[in-house]
Amino acid sequence: MAPRAALLLAALALPLLLAAAAPASSDPGPAAVTGVFQVRRKFPPGGGGNIAALRAHDGRRHGRLLAAADVPLGGLGLPTDTGLYYTEIKLGTPPRTYYVQVDTGSDILWVNCISCDRCPRKSGLGVPTISLLPLPSLDFGILSNCRFTGYLRCDMWFCGRSSVVVQLDLTLYDPKASSTGSEVSCDQGFCAATYGGKLPGCSANVPCEYKVVYGDGSSTTGFFITDTLQFDQVTGDGQTQPGNGSVTFGCGAQQGGDLGTSNQALDGIIGFGQANTSMLSQLAAAGKVKKIFSHFLDTIKGGGIFAIGNVVQPKVKTTPLIADMPHYNVNLKSIDVGGTALQLPADVFKTGEKKGTIIDSGTTLTYLPELIFKEVMLAVFKKHQDITFHDVQSFLCFQYSGSVDDGFPTITFHFEDDLALHVYPHEYFFANGNDMYCVGFQNGGSQSKDGKDIVLMGDLVLSNKLVVYDLENQVIGWTDYNCSSSIKVKDDKTGAVHTVNSHDISSSSSSGWRFQWHKSLVLLLVTVVCSYLIC
Repeated sequence: MAPRAALLLAALALPLLLAAAAPASSDPGPAAVTGVFQVRRKFPPGGGGNIAALRAHDGRRHGRLLAAADVPLGGLGLPTDTGLYYTEIKLGTPPRTYYVQVDTGSDILWVNCISCDRCPRKSGLGVPTISLLPLPSLDFGILSNCRFTGYLRCDMWFCGRSSVVVQLDLTLYDPKASSTGSEVSCDQGFCAATYGGKLPGCSANVPCEYKVVYGDGSSTTGFFITDTLQFDQVTGDGQTQPGNGSVTFGCGAQQGGDLGTSNQALDGIIGFGQANTSMLSQLAAAGKVKKIFSHFLDTIKGGGIFAIGNVVQPKVKTTPLIADMPHYNVNLKSIDVGGTALQLPADVFKTGEKKGTIIDSGTTLTYLPELIFKEVMLAVFKKHQDITFHDVQSFLCFQYSGSVDDGFPTITFHFEDDLALHVYPHEYFFANGNDMYCVGFQNGGSQSKDGKDIVLMGDLVLSNKLVVYDLENQVIGWTDYNCSSSIKVKDDKTGAVHTVNSHDISSSSSSGWRFQWHKSLVLLLVTVVCSYLIC
């Protein structure tokens, strides 16, 4: 091995890195309409703000992912540091506004309750204005400038970003203040289904409670409520009108650890996991929606769509989900870099205890077992061995003045049933200042022992693609897509197909919502629901 390559390999071994349309069913199914929520992104693309927060978010989230089998409700996203996307919803009558995390790895919708003794009233996750500050500041991290050229030469310098954030006002849900809200008792069907049967000592006056303990030691305890959810439904091409429906969700009464004290906490989360407690599963069990959801996330322009139900354009190829797994696990077969297959042992991709490949858009980065990680990085930088690497808040970054798409190779992940995931340089690198790029792959060997052999594919490689989770057929798929364009959604009863745009949907809701475009900060969440939600 050449000396430069050996030095690069040694450098990469350090923990330096940052981290669908479903086919139309022959069964006409129930009627469907489309609802719209405004969604914002916590971490703007391009490394805005403190990039260490990206890996901190993932680190906390992995505690939940790896401990999911021990979580009573099947695993919830960790809202101590709220995930990448959050939305505004309205609950109750009269309706009140709540900001909740959008999370494909979570299994219930829950919000903080009026009786909560450690719930935040404000959040720092408003719309930030980011600006580069070239002068030293005590608020900013130190960068180590290192060149791997036969010997290690480093110098220290400062750089950073300033951010002015408009805080969000958070709301505690009060069941007594809503004329349509009611507690779920432990003898009701939802509670019995959640816990696999009637609880001991249960009676009609005992509430259905839940408790979740997360990997970092934080916890939330509460009880289930049924109340009205309000949203904007799409009624035509780019047209909306108010809609509402009854859903069962958690009312968080007590928070432990950092869950209620983080500056980035929100009112709760809305989960799209596979468990029966998710909003999607509730509606599907009632025969009201297809158990299918899709998303595309535009990290270049910041827009996107999140849809529940039958998206009919564009089409996608799919790969099977592995049965009886708590997450969206798939079979990864091989990896190409620049069209050349990496020579890796076959067992490195096997699924088993603490092994395998997970698709999770709630994770920011992509994590590879150390062996895979090193081979991928060596192939990526094969033609750039003179690049100077910078340790930026423990992430591997470098200066590059050209086009990364022209100068670096495409990475292709190959899955079962001939499904390929193409990850382009502008997706696995992210800009962090003028001509500075950081790598979005993380060395799994630097993670906990439970996660070191897992391939965890996050938002960074799933962005700029339409991803479909078809839980009815137990497959997942994706296709490269122009995320600033539109998708087509189908009403399965009438056959009507509506166009939904990612940026310019106007709302006729009485709430007065207007979807003002903020580059890198706004995402539209589109839900294909049905008459169950508008009765």
